[in-house]
Amino acid sequence: MAMMRLRREDPRVVGSFRLHRRLGAGGMGVVYLGSDRRGQRVALKVIRPDLAEDQEFRSRFAREVSAARRIRGGCTARLVAADLEADRPWFATQYVPGPSLHDKVAEEGPMSAADVAAVGAALSEGLVAVHEAGVVHRDLKPSNILLSPKGPRIIDFGIAWATGASTLTHVGTAVGSPGFLAPEQVRGAAVTPATDVFALGATLAYAATNDSPFGHGSSEVMLYRVVHEEPQLHGVPDALAPLVRACLAKDPEERPSTLQLSLRLKEIAAREAQGMADVRPPAQRNDPDRPSGRLAEQYAEQPTQRRPQGTPPPRTGGTNGGSRPSQSGARPAPARGTGRSGSRPAPRSGAGRPAPRTTGTGRRPANPRLLRQRLFVFVVVTLLVALGIAAAQGCQGPARGLDDGGTRKDVRHGQSSYAPPPGDLMAEQYRSQLDRP
Repeated sequence: MAMMRLRREDPRVVGSFRLHRRLGAGGMGVVYLGSDRRGQRVALKVIRPDLAEDQEFRSRFAREVSAARRIRGGCTARLVAADLEADRPWFATQYVPGPSLHDKVAEEGPMSAADVAAVGAALSEGLVAVHEAGVVHRDLKPSNILLSPKGPRIIDFGIAWATGASTLTHVGTAVGSPGFLAPEQVRGAAVTPATDVFALGATLAYAATNDSPFGHGSSEVMLYRVVHEEPQLHGVPDALAPLVRACLAKDPEERPSTLQLSLRLKEIAAREAQGMADVRPPAQRNDPDRPSGRLAEQYAEQPTQRRPQGTPPPRTGGTNGGSRPSQSGARPAPARGTGRSGSRPAPRSGAGRPAPRTTGTGRRPANPRLLRQRLFVFVVVTLLVALGIAAAQGCQGPARGLDDGGTRKDVRHGQSSYAPPPGDLMAEQYRSQLDRP
């Protein structure tokens, strides 16, 4: 909300509140930013000096205070203090930070369908509390709606009226804002909660288009269009247009209730928010191995090179069995337990440990530890066999029939015999054994 410096004619202290800035001025008076002794900030409204003696304006001001006291909930600014008997009656409400709906749309442009529906749902719920208190606002418009961090707030109940009362007129002119008044207000008929529903529909159309549904012009022209012409809803999103048109029906009986309006707008807000999330493009992952820009175009135009027969495919991170990388540039996800068929998960061996992966030929890769064990066994067996052969040869003694000096052929027995040299005792015994019959 825009703030202005205090003017020379502005008071500096009202009641127990010290005034700091001007927040705005209207037909009834001026709104100031003030604070109490504890530092609590308030929005303090004071009747203009020239209207303080007018009993009608005093009554209207008293109705605003009464309405603020009766309404419960967070849809309005909470009443802090008031003095209706002062020379210039005033009241203070809790200060609501944030711009008005009128200023936000004027500065930032039309709101999205999801935002319009969300604001409309909160305002509809607030009007339920207002109407349950037996109050009709009668001047609901974008400048009387503050967008606080905790949600929209309805302010300025200066011309609020009890349910069923007739509108205030001055020489046939309705009190309120042209373009947001309901037809029954223009005609001087009784006001009902449906009167605020009409104003809410015009407010939602303004939020979605940054324009009044009845155009621009003098007060007389605007009031005539409200009563006799259909609203112009060009630019209102399709999701909201039927509901806004129903709110702007000429007959109050044809307008939806504030409760129906709140439920319907909540549904639209949720659907539109989900739609915005669905159409949002997914975040692209940057692959450091894939070029970008003009290099990416050249990369895409290169023909795919075929590998020679029997050449193993290049190993890529996360692939199983050397599968070819994805053509989209994204890093392929690791295959889970692909075997020959690729449909069953890999078996697990041991105490919950995964079994070793298979190679592209279906065989399991060599285990280095198992190879070392096999090599050790092979060497040990080889040594034992060699030792056994050597021991066997040592037990048999020297070979027979090798030379003339140490052997001779026994023709009778058909085998070689050892011929010891003469003079040897053992040789003589051996010879005597051979000569025996």
